[in-house]
Amino acid sequence: MAEITLSGVRKSYTTGVMVIHGVDVAVADGEFIVIVGPSGCGKSTLLRMIAGLEVITEGTIAIGGRVVNRVEPKDRNIAMVFQNYALYPHMSVYDNMSYGLRIRRFSKADIETRVQRAAKILELGPYLQRKPRELSGGQRQRVAMGRAIVREPAAFLFDEPLSNLDAKLRVQMRLEIQKLHRELRTTSIFVTHDQVEAMTLADRMIVMNLGVVEQIGRPIDVYDDPNSIFVAGFIGSPAMNFIPGERQGEEVDIGSGLRVPIPAALRANAGPSITVGVRPEHLVPTGGDGPTFRFTVESVEALGADSLVHGAVGAGMLVARVDGHQTPAAGSAMAVAAMPGKLYFFDTATGRRLRPA
Repeated sequence: MAEITLSGVRKSYTTGVMVIHGVDVAVADGEFIVIVGPSGCGKSTLLRMIAGLEVITEGTIAIGGRVVNRVEPKDRNIAMVFQNYALYPHMSVYDNMSYGLRIRRFSKADIETRVQRAAKILELGPYLQRKPRELSGGQRQRVAMGRAIVREPAAFLFDEPLSNLDAKLRVQMRLEIQKLHRELRTTSIFVTHDQVEAMTLADRMIVMNLGVVEQIGRPIDVYDDPNSIFVAGFIGSPAMNFIPGERQGEEVDIGSGLRVPIPAALRANAGPSITVGVRPEHLVPTGGDGPTFRFTVESVEALGADSLVHGAVGAGMLVARVDGHQTPAAGSAMAVAAMPGKLYFFDTATGRRLRPA
């Protein structure tokens, strides 16, 4: 196992387009880091730079204290698991898992020990003589992980490995990966665009947007304390509500005759345009201590135990998560109040969270 350190890492192409705008992060030995963000944000490019599949324009990458900028991928002591399983269709599961060891001239006894150990961890024992076409998608992905495990690398790099699986299998494989990490404690970096995967798998997450690291932290810290409108809107399902408004003294006028008080600690840093944010799960039907939002229900998404109620408030749309057994009808009037301390204030121009002076 080994720590992975990125210092001032940038990536640009000959056209002058900068795709990674300076990344500084230290991944601790045995830590599970998830890089999350929308398509095109640079997360896979960053992972490929760590793997040595993309050339670094600036900065340094160190694995286990050794700078690897000019080290070939095969010599970095890392193993990758890709979105597509990349299995040899004519080989058995055993041969797919052992192939990398054979070409490195490991002894037959060592190969047998490593493959059997990985097969036991991943519950692949009964399938070792099958061909990939005889396996389900989840079993194929476990074979791809087994092929990485047998190498006993310093770090695992996962590039959206669950994207090709259906919803049920994705949940199952997330649990498999959690179990695998608890057992092996190998340093791991996992790339995904799915914030649910990031929240459930990560020790810490790196939220990226357009090649820039927006925030790094534990999932619950990023959820509770987002740095920007982008992070607040990307982490959490359904997304945080945002209602733009204009500052009027010590309040934000968000339209429809509603003004929201600005916390005293934020007033010194508050500009003329402020966006008020609140998560759907932090809105309660009337009776709350926070500001009350009144609207006409436009649509309802019934999810069973919960329902998502949509309506217009001021210049924004509001979504409230309510008890599925007390769902209002479309067209009815509704009032919800924000839970105490659960309103977020952002500078509309910059998108950054307002912080105490």
